[in-house]
Amino acid sequence: MARRFRGRRLIVASHNPGKVREIAELLAPLGIEALGAAALGLPEPAETGVDFAANAVIKARAAAQTAGAPALADDSGLVVAALGGAPGIYSARWAGAERHFGAAMRRVETELQARGACTPTERRAHFEAALALCWPDGECAVFSGQVAGFLVWPPRGERGFGYDPMFVPDGGTLTFGEMEPAAKHAISHRAAAFAKLLACFSDG
Repeated sequence: MARRFRGRRLIVASHNPGKVREIAELLAPLGIEALGAAALGLPEPAETGVDFAANAVIKARAAAQTAGAPALADDSGLVVAALGGAPGIYSARWAGAERHFGAAMRRVETELQARGACTPTERRAHFEAALALCWPDGECAVFSGQVAGFLVWPPRGERGFGYDPMFVPDGGTLTFGEMEPAAKHAISHRAAAFAKLLACFSDG
């Protein structure tokens, strides 16, 4: 059985404001306030894991042990079939130190064009997320989720963050960048992982 979180404030071990905001929106209906790592002055550990789950644990465990309180971390990214799974766990790094996702999206598009990937079938991709909830004693639980779709160009929409403006989920016509936040939360990779994470939150 998953270890229960009984507090009203939870550290979100991320320095990405878009990610902190999205997790805060998911936590809000539970009456839990999200405290971003940057606002708390917590360091940003090196993401040396080999997959999303490992990187999420690295971030959540570091924040929990430094702050002495439970912490939640997300590691997520865009996985493009035609690019052999890239950018994958390097999705944020493709955006550079300044997190310039406009440049990262152009790089994805340039590499797709170089491979002649022009149709939706050739431009299949999915977002993947791993959420790690860790306690100061080192115990962690990890939950994952995915959402499949295809990539469009040029990017569309100003909502969301990261690669959202070029990703259309299966069954839809709008990019994540065009969707209202509530519509994205209903189907996103992070929401799918969060639905599994709910077992860790107590009503008491």
